[in-house]
Amino acid sequence: MGNSCLENFCCKNNFLLCTVILSLVSGSLKFALALGNETDRLALLSLKDQLVGGSPDALNSWNSSLHFCEWQGVICGRRHQRVIALNLSGLRLSGSISPSIGNLTFLRGINLSWNRLQGNIPKELGRLRRLRALYLYINRLQGQIPVEITNCSNLQIIILNTNRLTGGVPSWFGLMPWLVRLSLAVNRFTGSIPAALGNISSLNHITLAINHLEGRIPEALSRASNLKFLLLGKNNLSGTIPPSLYNLSSMEFMDMHMNKLSGNLVPEIDIAFPNLQVFVIGDNRFTGTIPRSIANISSLQQFDIYSNGFSGSVPDNLGNLNNLQLLVLDYNNLGSGKAGDLDFISSLSNCSLLETLVIHKNRFGGRLPDSIANLSIRLRVLYMGENQITGSLPEGIGNLVNLNDINMGNLFLTGNIPVSMGKLQNLEGLSLPSNYLSGKIPSSVGNLSRLSKLDLSNNNFEGRILQSLANCDRMEQLDLSQNKLNGSIPNQLFGAFKSLFYLNLSHNSFTGLLPLDLGNLKNLVQLFLDNNKFFGEIPSNLGQSSGLRILYMQGNSFQGSIPTSFGSLRSLEILDFSSNNLSGNIPLELETLRFLVSLNLSFNQLEGEVPKQGVFKNVSGFSFMGNKKLCGGILQLELPKCFDKEPKKRANVLSTKVITMIILSVLIASFLAVFLVNLCWKRRSRMELNPVALLGDGYLRVSYKELLQATGSFASSNLIGGGAFGSVYKGVLHQQEKPVAVKVLNLQNHRVAQSFMAECKVLRKVRHRNIVKVITSCSSIDYRGNDFKALVFEFMPNGSLESWLHEHSESKYLNFVQRLEIAIDVANAIDYLQHDCETMIVHRDLKPTNVLLDDEMVAHVSDFGLSRLVSSHSRNMGMGDTNSSLIKGTIGYVAPEYGMGGVASPEGDIYSYGILLLEMITGRRPTDGMFHNGLSLHSFCKMALPEQFKEIIDFRLLEQMGEDMERISRQQEAKILECLVSFTKIGVACSAEVPAERMRIKDAITGLEATKARLIHRTGHM
Repeated sequence: MGNSCLENFCCKNNFLLCTVILSLVSGSLKFALALGNETDRLALLSLKDQLVGGSPDALNSWNSSLHFCEWQGVICGRRHQRVIALNLSGLRLSGSISPSIGNLTFLRGINLSWNRLQGNIPKELGRLRRLRALYLYINRLQGQIPVEITNCSNLQIIILNTNRLTGGVPSWFGLMPWLVRLSLAVNRFTGSIPAALGNISSLNHITLAINHLEGRIPEALSRASNLKFLLLGKNNLSGTIPPSLYNLSSMEFMDMHMNKLSGNLVPEIDIAFPNLQVFVIGDNRFTGTIPRSIANISSLQQFDIYSNGFSGSVPDNLGNLNNLQLLVLDYNNLGSGKAGDLDFISSLSNCSLLETLVIHKNRFGGRLPDSIANLSIRLRVLYMGENQITGSLPEGIGNLVNLNDINMGNLFLTGNIPVSMGKLQNLEGLSLPSNYLSGKIPSSVGNLSRLSKLDLSNNNFEGRILQSLANCDRMEQLDLSQNKLNGSIPNQLFGAFKSLFYLNLSHNSFTGLLPLDLGNLKNLVQLFLDNNKFFGEIPSNLGQSSGLRILYMQGNSFQGSIPTSFGSLRSLEILDFSSNNLSGNIPLELETLRFLVSLNLSFNQLEGEVPKQGVFKNVSGFSFMGNKKLCGGILQLELPKCFDKEPKKRANVLSTKVITMIILSVLIASFLAVFLVNLCWKRRSRMELNPVALLGDGYLRVSYKELLQATGSFASSNLIGGGAFGSVYKGVLHQQEKPVAVKVLNLQNHRVAQSFMAECKVLRKVRHRNIVKVITSCSSIDYRGNDFKALVFEFMPNGSLESWLHEHSESKYLNFVQRLEIAIDVANAIDYLQHDCETMIVHRDLKPTNVLLDDEMVAHVSDFGLSRLVSSHSRNMGMGDTNSSLIKGTIGYVAPEYGMGGVASPEGDIYSYGILLLEMITGRRPTDGMFHNGLSLHSFCKMALPEQFKEIIDFRLLEQMGEDMERISRQQEAKILECLVSFTKIGVACSAEVPAERMRIKDAITGLEATKARLIHRTGHM
């Protein structure tokens, strides 16, 4: 119509005028188009201005040499050349999102995920009326979600996972009629789930997991009739599953694990959720029985109800679940301890896709059914331990050829290991400890070439150790302890185990010589050969196992001398040679083992002088009884002196001289004593107890003047730290070449003098590689006549762990192996303080600032100003600290019981250590602003384990993994994540709220050592 009118006008009127009008219209359109294009270009440049860093060449193309439609991540429409999509995902960009993004009015999709963006989500996004998809997940965005987003009426997808967003989940989402997917997991949202979400009839995916939501699940959600995915795990939700929710017949994926939900599952669950594929409600408070109707949901793939209060029997019709892949029932009260409890196993043979079956920690009884051998050939994980199951392992278990991990420990199994077990070529872990298995270990076990863990401990196995085990060249952990094995160890066996880090052959009847290839185990960390019948000399090449930390060889018949090569075991911490037939002298080389804290040489035939340095200086760390020919050593050992044989006449002359000297010495000492008492009485009001005396003999003595010269008159350029208790300066003493750290105490603080004396008393009792070494102390008067007190420590050139965790500079980055090693170092220090000191020491202020790193990044625990010596008597009587009204320690790290008047205890240090581990893995301080309203660093990490774990770890560790992707396989990546999870689990276990539930520090060390060995040996990841 318009065109015909224009033609008539042109025909009836001046043709020139018509041409002018057409030109004007065309020009206006071109001008408008150009103006729109320029608006987009400027908006993009403004966006670029607020983005920082990124991967190489991330935004290099964003320049004037190219049209903006050709810039990386920019997608334009064909017709108008306007920006319709922006995809900058995974470019590691920092900075903030510019409000100018609101000028890209043709945008339909935004993807800025997997970056490091900070700041708020700009409210200008509300201008984007055409926007359909918003992806901002895995960033560091803060604040609340702007209400202006409701103007984006066409939005269908909102994914804001893994940020730092706060406030409540907005109820105004209910005003967005086309919303299909809403994902807000791993943020800091509080409050309750808004009922208004039920108003969105199009909504089929809600993810609110890992937040701080509480209250009940709203009944109104049932109005979202198309809902298929509901993920609410790891919150603080309570109450029951609303009855109306069972009306959502479209539901496919329901995950509510790690909440406080309770109640029973409805009997007709199959009618409620006929399309259900994944049902995960583990770690809640559900009770009752497993509905028999669950077997009617033919689409069900995963059924996970771990750690609840379910009881009764497991339905024996689960075999109807043809698509079932995962069945996890552990940590419940299922079963009765009687026959028939495992009848459901037979029906599971129909589940041809089953890969994971976990039923440990229940009350299942009865015989292990032979039908277990008929389970799916796809089965990879089989955990049945810690039940009351009897019977024997069926021969047919060899049919399950894809099994990767078997754990049937702590049962009542008898009989032999089936020869068919050797068919399980994919098996990596075989754990059968604490049963009543007997007979010989079948040689077919040697066919399991992928085996990395074999635990047959605490059974009744007999016969010789298998030569065929040498085929298992990936072995990392081998435990055959507490059996009836005998004979000698085959030659060339251990030479095959290049990755072995744990070997336990203790409490058997092994005989013969130790094979020489035992010394080839370069990665060995713990070796237990005790309580056997080994004899002969100890192989000197065992000293080549440089990583060895624990060595138990007591209770054998070893002969000869202790090899001097053991002086090369630089990591050795515990060495027990007691109850053997060793002879000769104690090698002086053992003095040099600076990490050795426990040495037991009792009940041998050793002779000669006992060394005086290293572990031999610590009475509680060195045992020697039953060696009648030893002499010398430190005075506290009370051994006879070592005398050279000389002529009797010479001895008489010497004795006369000695008596004369003794008399003179007594007279002189008496005179000096009177003089010193008088001097001390005069100076008592002015001077306190000399801290060098508190430290003990052997410490360098320095004056105020020497410290003044060492630090350049305490110059600010030498200041390396400080706080309420004083300042720390770097300096060089004239007696030493290496720099030192001089801690000058602030005596204006009335608590400092008490802290100073406490620290001196503690430091004189400690000597460990992972505790900062004190060189001397000084208590004097400065040039102004004021009291002056200082402690002088070994200088730590790499500063504190705090700076490495939280100063985000390129030069300060800790990879995972370094974090593991630091964690192990600190744990060893705690273990020493708690178990290897003459008097137990409680540190009370473990935190990153008190963990110092030397030039080799070895960690040293420092600052013992709040420490307490806890005797066994005071520990038993609950008198660890008489001043419990004042919380001692640092907020965030101090154990919760201290705040309730609890006494200082080793469990308090373990709590602080656990928090330290979690801070190392997440990069978040326990005082981070996100931790409030009941959420703590501990609960934050606990809730993320294991499925959402990747979303809480330190972003820089994720970055490193991203950089490693090109050189590692997917399997290696999975192993790294597995090790990260193990590390975090130890941190969570150590920081449990109830002291009695905290992990023992020795168990933490074992776990961390195992994690480190797995990480290095399986991935080569350093």
